[in-house]
Amino acid sequence: MMAILRTVTITVFALLSMGVAAQAQYQEGVHYELIEPKVHTGISDQIVVTEFFSYGCGHCYNFEPLLESFETRLPEGVVVQRTPVVFNNNAGMKLLAKTYYTAQVLDVIDPMHGAVFNAVHRQRKRLATPEAVRAVFVENGVASKDFDRAYGSFGIDSMVRQAAARTQGARINGTPSLMVNGKYRIDTRQAGSQANMLKIAAFLADKELARLQRAASATD
Repeated sequence: MMAILRTVTITVFALLSMGVAAQAQYQEGVHYELIEPKVHTGISDQIVVTEFFSYGCGHCYNFEPLLESFETRLPEGVVVQRTPVVFNNNAGMKLLAKTYYTAQVLDVIDPMHGAVFNAVHRQRKRLATPEAVRAVFVENGVASKDFDRAYGSFGIDSMVRQAAARTQGARINGTPSLMVNGKYRIDTRQAGSQANMLKIAAFLADKELARLQRAASATD
């Protein structure tokens, strides 16, 4: 286990060490795509790296440890935003999106985010109903009444609609995918691997930070 953690740490450290070589290596239309018009992330004061994921996606389950380590080493002013995908108003995807936002609203992302992934991919549970989802929350210390209040709220439904709009606006067609600051889309096909997705995201986040710094200097 320690060897795995060391490997992930070393990998993520490398992802965040972007230099001149990366600027030449990563090209729009080759390794990532420009999104037009820009997608609203709901976060205006920081550079946002958005992950589009689904709890039902095995590739997302495998990607999560890399993303978590990447997130802990981001420079100031850069944040990760997770967006559960909803394609074509799919009822199952909406349920899983509600699951994520329920954990967020109840402030139990840790441990619920990992617990839901594990329930699906390790315990092979079929989370196809609110009752099945509630059981996972209760198993992890969330009161049933608290789950029901949050899960059935208008606020959660609004968050799911925003996630669906963000998914459509970014023209996401597979998971996991990344979006940087609402402007750039990265997928594994173009990036070549999940590790490369994060390298490109770090490069584009640095690019956006530099742009903001130039704009701030110009107004001084």
